[in-house]
Amino acid sequence: MDVARALADARRDARLTQVELARRAGTSQATLSAYESGAKTPSLGTLQRLLGAAGSRLAVQELPGTAAIEPERQRATSRTLVEVLALAEALPVKHDRVLSYPRLPNPEL
Repeated sequence: MDVARALADARRDARLTQVELARRAGTSQATLSAYESGAKTPSLGTLQRLLGAAGSRLAVQELPGTAAIEPERQRATSRTLVEVLALAEALPVKHDRVLSYPRLPNPEL
């Protein structure tokens, strides 16, 4: 998604100047200009606020070729993850104060 273009398009569609949209969204014209030029990237919350002030909204669209994970598969994956984490917590943990490592043979000897 080209955030700068989407923001500028939403403002133009609403027939607002940068000054008007900035005032409605509670920011400065300079900041809005930086967003529209791509010099700065707004946070998701700021982008939603700016689009809302222009009478638009942010929508998430599924990409072609991607499918949502089936609920049953997601549940099974979640259960497996919980089991792995429980196993990791059950393992004893003892850290040595000194890092030990195996001696490697010296090929020059």
